[in-house]
Amino acid sequence: MFDEGEADGGAGAASVGGIAADRLRSIIERVERLEEERKALSGDIRDIYTEAKSAGFNVTTIRQIIRIRRLEPAAVEEQEMLLDLYRRALGM
Repeated sequence: MFDEGEADGGAGAASVGGIAADRLRSIIERVERLEEERKALSGDIRDIYTEAKSAGFNVTTIRQIIRIRRLEPAAVEEQEMLLDLYRRALGM
């Protein structure tokens, strides 16, 4: 059905069952590398939160601020408006 040159557009990579093995290996290795980087970054972030906590900051509040900063200003305004509305409805 496929020969070695057809599966990858003629680049000559070995194919098995119509799959370009070199291309597949490359994709998997890239994902694995990024997973390792993400793991290292997660450790770094955890260290920063530990530093913040030891400096007396409330980590939960810091996480909330970071989440809010990712949002669009209009979304933040809408959330704050709804929060205020719900608080007033509950007499808070």
